[in-house]
Amino acid sequence: MNQLNCLPQDSVIWGANILADTVARLGDHGIAHPITFTVEALDHLNRTYLQPHIQQGVGIFTNLPAHVPDVAVQEGLAACIRLEANSIIALGGGSVLDAAKAVSYLHFQQTGRYLPIAALPTTLSGSEFSHYFGITETHGPEKFKRSYAIRETVPKVVVIDPILLLDTPRPLLLSSAIKGMDHAVEGMRLVGTDHPHAVMAASGLQRFFTVLEKWPKEIDTRRAIANGLVTTDDLLQLQLAAWQCYFSPASVIYGLSHRIGHILGGTFGLPHSATSCITLAPVIRACAEYYGAKFDALFEPKGNESAAEQLASRIANLVTTLGLPNRISSFDVDKSQLAKVAGLLKSNYPKEVDDLGNNASAKLDMLLESLW
Repeated sequence: MNQLNCLPQDSVIWGANILADTVARLGDHGIAHPITFTVEALDHLNRTYLQPHIQQGVGIFTNLPAHVPDVAVQEGLAACIRLEANSIIALGGGSVLDAAKAVSYLHFQQTGRYLPIAALPTTLSGSEFSHYFGITETHGPEKFKRSYAIRETVPKVVVIDPILLLDTPRPLLLSSAIKGMDHAVEGMRLVGTDHPHAVMAASGLQRFFTVLEKWPKEIDTRRAIANGLVTTDDLLQLQLAAWQCYFSPASVIYGLSHRIGHILGGTFGLPHSATSCITLAPVIRACAEYYGAKFDALFEPKGNESAAEQLASRIANLVTTLGLPNRISSFDVDKSQLAKVAGLLKSNYPKEVDDLGNNASAKLDMLLESLW
């Protein structure tokens, strides 16, 4: 039996140069007396395109570190209550959006009312379309990023405009696109090849490849546009690709690439989107037997190689060409920590580890070794 589970998201609004006008009309979507969640690096974007147009805004909260530490969530909740915010405008990447969802959830636990969210994403991971979020617990013996799935926290409205991507740092922008691809691939884990996720994700992957495989080396986005190497429509195509790859988040459960990323990010501090650059292609190869012919729905194989092998190779080549990290050793993590990573995965995500097949525990150890 197939099933499509839909989230209570009211509107997705997209187009070039729509940001300011759309922000001015967020009240039409139930975003009243909002607090803005963002980070200091986005101050120019926030001050230019948001704050002059927000109706009856109550303030700005910027203490939102990566990986959504629980202390920052509590501070964000306190700010919402102190300023009597009735909604949240979340301007930023996955961590800002996760923090907004977490605060909305905790606000409900404390007051009985969720805070509706307007999402203005500045990366390509797709968090704005989902009800999933993570909170990194900091008070235990070691940090651990715990996952939540709360339907009521999905952003009520999403605004997509290439303006939002213009000043996103190159490594963050491009690695978040690989995270978007990760959603497409691992979204196939528990759905059939005729599921809407498969249809949308295949289109999203192709959009990503079409734009990213021509992306210029080294230079930032504004210079690339000024030199005619990238267009604002290319940016919009990336944003639409992220949406298509994450079109049915309530219908899918993600796999080992995501779970390794949660451990590497939440516990060991690797950038969240960069983890998919390290894990996605190797996990596709390692779990190819579990996924079987499902990858054929995403990627039409040519020749004798399987769709899984060709898809993994194309993603790996893209990561290399874009100059993104593809090894854990690129970051400040001692190799001796691999055993701890394996232990956390086996104890917290046994079903995802089992995707490796027979003798999964030993295969996980070898996979992590290969990622080093």
